[in-house]
Amino acid sequence: MDFSIRPAALADAPFLAWVQQEAARSHLPFGFWDLAIPGPDEYRLRIIERICRAEAKSFCHWSGFLIAEVGGEPAAGLCAYAEATAATGERFTHALAEALAAEGWSEARMGAMFQRLGPFLTCAPEQPSDAWIVEWVATRPAHRGKGLTRALLRAILDAGRQRGHELFQIGVLIGNTPAQRAYEGAGFKVVDEKQDAAFEATFGAPGIRRLLRR
Repeated sequence: MDFSIRPAALADAPFLAWVQQEAARSHLPFGFWDLAIPGPDEYRLRIIERICRAEAKSFCHWSGFLIAEVGGEPAAGLCAYAEATAATGERFTHALAEALAAEGWSEARMGAMFQRLGPFLTCAPEQPSDAWIVEWVATRPAHRGKGLTRALLRAILDAGRQRGHELFQIGVLIGNTPAQRAYEGAGFKVVDEKQDAAFEATFGAPGIRRLLRR
């Protein structure tokens, strides 16, 4: 199958919102974004798109993504980032606040959302300060099993090397065996995992495995 890989552009934000929702759900029907933003997909994807486009360049920002195109249409995507504490912490909080304010959320409603995220945080992987962290990996159903993820992983790891990184990290929900095999095929190895009863009760998976490649 012919495909091409390119950096994402601002105009890709709607597709990248879908990538993030799909990646968060993994092999399950309910994921991080469903917990954070209850409601229909159309509403949730609109907010995730706002986060993609936000001024704060969090780990959800469009500029960190690569896209695989088939027939000129986006078919798969992923991102990677360094400075993990800022990308998933301060910058993400600012991007989230910007998006939710634009949707008319009150501070109380935002606070309730952060409380809902408690079960997810119990299994959030460690993030080494020197790691190039791969995140939000998803492929359109019609294009799965055709090598797009493998090619995207090669490209995003090359981008990390060009930035001087020697340590690479990715996470996977326990039970998503196809994804774990794909990452292991790209040279990643499981180093640890976190499990929690509240996480499993919320999402239907025991927890999250962390994989590293050096």
